[in-house]
Amino acid sequence: MGSAGAPPISYATGLSSGVLPRRSSYASVAAGTASAASPQTQPPPAVAGAFSHLINANPLSPMYAQNHQAEHNSHTSHRAFDSGTRDSDGTTIPGSWGKGVGMAAHSSPYAYGGNHGLLGGIGTSTNGFFRPSYLRESKYMERLEAAHKAKVAAQREASSAHSSAPGSLSTSSSSVSLHRMAPSHRGMTYEIVEHQPLVDDDGLTPLPSRWAEADKYGGLEIAGDGLEVRYTGLSKTHEHEAPATRADHPMPPQCGIYYYEVTIVAKGKEGMIGSMIGVGFSGSKASLERLPGWEPDSWAYHGDDGKSFAGESTGKSYGPTFTTGDVVGCGVNFMTKTAFFTKNGVFLGNAFRHLTDVKVYPSIGMKRPGAQLSVNFGQRPFVFDIDGIMAREKLSIGEEVSSVDVAKLHPPLSETALIQELVAQFLAHDGYVETAKAFTEEVRSEANALKPGQDTLIDSLDMGEDLDAVNRQGIRAAILDGDIDKALKHTNAYYPHVLQNNPQIYFRLRCRKFIEMIRQCTELLAGSAGKGNKSTNGNYMDIYDDVFEHDMELVDQVNNGDDWDKMETEEADHSRYQSLMSDTLQYGQELRIEFKEDRSKEVNDALAEIFSLFAYEDPRKSTTAPLLDQTGRVPVAEELNSAILVSLGKSSSAAIERLYQQAEVLVGDISDDGGAGAFINVRNDFLR
Repeated sequence: MGSAGAPPISYATGLSSGVLPRRSSYASVAAGTASAASPQTQPPPAVAGAFSHLINANPLSPMYAQNHQAEHNSHTSHRAFDSGTRDSDGTTIPGSWGKGVGMAAHSSPYAYGGNHGLLGGIGTSTNGFFRPSYLRESKYMERLEAAHKAKVAAQREASSAHSSAPGSLSTSSSSVSLHRMAPSHRGMTYEIVEHQPLVDDDGLTPLPSRWAEADKYGGLEIAGDGLEVRYTGLSKTHEHEAPATRADHPMPPQCGIYYYEVTIVAKGKEGMIGSMIGVGFSGSKASLERLPGWEPDSWAYHGDDGKSFAGESTGKSYGPTFTTGDVVGCGVNFMTKTAFFTKNGVFLGNAFRHLTDVKVYPSIGMKRPGAQLSVNFGQRPFVFDIDGIMAREKLSIGEEVSSVDVAKLHPPLSETALIQELVAQFLAHDGYVETAKAFTEEVRSEANALKPGQDTLIDSLDMGEDLDAVNRQGIRAAILDGDIDKALKHTNAYYPHVLQNNPQIYFRLRCRKFIEMIRQCTELLAGSAGKGNKSTNGNYMDIYDDVFEHDMELVDQVNNGDDWDKMETEEADHSRYQSLMSDTLQYGQELRIEFKEDRSKEVNDALAEIFSLFAYEDPRKSTTAPLLDQTGRVPVAEELNSAILVSLGKSSSAAIERLYQQAEVLVGDISDDGGAGAFINVRNDFLR
């Protein structure tokens, strides 16, 4: 069971069981504590009986499992002059200002569709998170989503901490802990952001998401979740007076290319010639009294004459005019330092060049009373194929990367030899001894076939390294097979000081063993129920009621009532399940006692999270199911393997992992200003 004298530790679980509302367990039904409230208002199930010894911090106070209630923010209140309508999935479609002017016919298929979940990627809510289609595979979007998740988690944790009653299981730690990224293979679980920062703290510019109420000139009114603008001013204004507005955030250079579209819902007062509308971008200090493009530090494409303006009143011939029903797109390529426009999905060419060190915001302006515009910052599909533009830029940069000669990186190794050395070293590092030997022999055989008598430069494993690799691989394999006892035994035998010097790893192993025991219980229960060829719901109720309903002393008082008869399986299976559940209860009790002196939030949250598995009749079908996933074994195995390597005076990571991590850092450095690195996502582009 491990030594009880482990030192106090701090441990970040990295486990999460989601945020979906939890239904009442059969235990709470039996105890009379289940609520008939809706999932949105229903309190978490009470955990009674033998499990209270494991979960309840105060045995005299009622205990609840972690609250995984989902937050359902409808964001239905938005400024609109009409009430608006809702489509089939509940998305609010902002109403018009009474004119009933529709979207352009060619853009109507793209109106207000998509998934509007918090992280679903597409949504019109100002508080929602969205992924413009052309950025979905980008490193910038990956970082932005990670920062958003961290921000939401921090807010939820603060809210839970404020509302949680004393003695509760936790402050919803399960719903706020951050997921590790799924490993690409068994030897690598590189985390993009270990402790994910908030957007503002990381210097990561958020995407523009709406027009800024505080950054517009008089006469403009903003509605539709900040995505629609109408000019309500008088027509008798100064000749050059045409109010403008800017978005809430600047265009992020880390995108590489930023693009948005504006639909001309109405050009303005009838009878007036031309659509005095400007679409473009401007700096934060540019005046909003006139159309963008007319003022210094602003650039725009105007609809009345089709000219482009760059901070001056005299423009240059550029493209066609635009009017009601047209969709005008504006894009900035930070790598080439150019800007372009589109009309109804057609590329019009570059309008501006030499845009060096600019920090600009999407900006629009209009002069005619009644002019009305609707913007798409990426919350819904674009009319123009901006995805294709982005793909071509990525392809060009990828070809440039592939053309680089790496022979000078590690002389005298050629590119092929360097790759072979990295692969061999990785296999040896992670303990795949036999595979490493087979790979080395194959490389040598191929080299001799091509150039007889010439040996390869791949290093061979010495006997000491060979033995250590075998031991490490055995420990790793035990963890990946779910045999935590074997892993602990071999670690203490071969590397006795590793767990003493790394108590957080010891704690993770102990927690993982508890999870594996729960997995065995659920698998046995599922197998037994399957043999009965009937629904398992009643069987789960009987078994879990036996466990939850009565206050038992862990081993000797397990219920042996008549409910077992309902299992309709062999008596041997009944006894095996009962014995295994008793062992699990006893182990959980020992685990709680062993770490009861550790008051750290990380340890308490981790214990609360794994003990919450008891709150469900079938954890595999609950929000805690991710805890039981076998992929959770991988990070534990890797962490222990790295600690063993460090104890042997070796690097905790393989050379190819360090190479990958260094590449991530370098690519990040050259992407901050919109350079070529902005178009590269090392993981997505080269490791899939």
